[in-house]
Amino acid sequence: MPLTANDPTRKSWIDVPENSDFPIQNIPFGVFLTRDDVITIGTRIGDTAIDLGAMHQLGYFKGIDLTDDIFLQDSLNDFIADGRKTWRLVRNRISDIFLHTSPGLRDDKEHRKKVLFSLDEIEMQLPVDVGDYTDFYASKEHATNVGSLFRDPENALLPNWLRIPIGYHGRSSSIIPSGTPVRRPVGQTKPGEDGVPGFGASKLLDFELEMAFITTATNDLGKRVSVEEAEDNIFGLVLFNDWSARDIQAWEYVPLGPFLGKNFASTISPWIVTLDALEPFRVDGPAQDPEPLPYLQQEGPKNFDIHLQAIIQPDGGEETVVANSNFKYMYWSMAQQLAHHTVNGCNLRSGDMMGSGTISGPTKDSYGSMLELTWRGQNPITLKDGSQRKFINDEDTVILRGYCENDNVRIGFGDCSGKVLPAN
Repeated sequence: MPLTANDPTRKSWIDVPENSDFPIQNIPFGVFLTRDDVITIGTRIGDTAIDLGAMHQLGYFKGIDLTDDIFLQDSLNDFIADGRKTWRLVRNRISDIFLHTSPGLRDDKEHRKKVLFSLDEIEMQLPVDVGDYTDFYASKEHATNVGSLFRDPENALLPNWLRIPIGYHGRSSSIIPSGTPVRRPVGQTKPGEDGVPGFGASKLLDFELEMAFITTATNDLGKRVSVEEAEDNIFGLVLFNDWSARDIQAWEYVPLGPFLGKNFASTISPWIVTLDALEPFRVDGPAQDPEPLPYLQQEGPKNFDIHLQAIIQPDGGEETVVANSNFKYMYWSMAQQLAHHTVNGCNLRSGDMMGSGTISGPTKDSYGSMLELTWRGQNPITLKDGSQRKFINDEDTVILRGYCENDNVRIGFGDCSGKVLPAN
């Protein structure tokens, strides 16, 4: 099915500001509360939110096999479960409706009142009901940096890292939409000389610059998804800040891995950008040596050129960009992650989320966490107001931004932000 929505020459009759993340070529999907206190599924062009539930009721999706209530729900799970053919049909139809040469909705004042909202008239919600969440550890640079910090730099990568996409099962209940404050966590930390663990608010609160992909219902229990089929089961991506309390994590992670140092909050951007919208930005990923086992071997460009930024904004202060990275640095691709996740027969469901792990690049300014940027606090970062950070302070807001750009179009994700509040 052609991706007509991706045509870079298309323009919308909705005004799109210059350098907007949301031109008509994007058409992301999200869930929002309207000015009438109604939760609906929607999309966005420029700075205008579009109520897809109202559009469906008004007959704009005739000819597409959709249930009457598909966009009148508080999550995208059922729509995602309908599969890639439906996603493409709907996205192409939306593009056609809002094309600058299309009358219909453009010329119907009463319909526009029911369908279109300014951003200050809506409140974004979590776009999916995340049943399960897996966090991978798929950036070679990040894994090498962490291995160097906590182990022998000469043996930073453990033997299994170059053979399989390493991951762990996270906590879905604490995944929150952008703009939700984050409470500094409390927990145990490494013992001092007396052998008694410390207890209190984390002193080493960190962000992790990640992306996450959302799956459809991919496979029945006991069956697996091949690497060739994997992308057909990926709906789209969000920005993802997997907040980390490094001091709590350092004491608890042996022998079973992350727990309380990671599960207190994970922030996502509220608009899911479809894999289809990102298609023009495919790039080759890093060379994989040794060659992966056959079930992980993927042909063709397997990564996406998504520019990423991490920003710290003190309370009432200016933003400081502290990291510039890129999703293209991922050693293990999304398709490889999904194929590996299901190779043992693990069944994935609509709305499941897979975090990439921290995305670090090859240069010091491209590291995706304060742990790496300050090298465990040894090299503090100076913000624009002159204050310094080894890790994240109370009242700091961390903002992640990401976008793709070529000569024709820019596709972005909007902000993924969270303000840190003091511990209870």
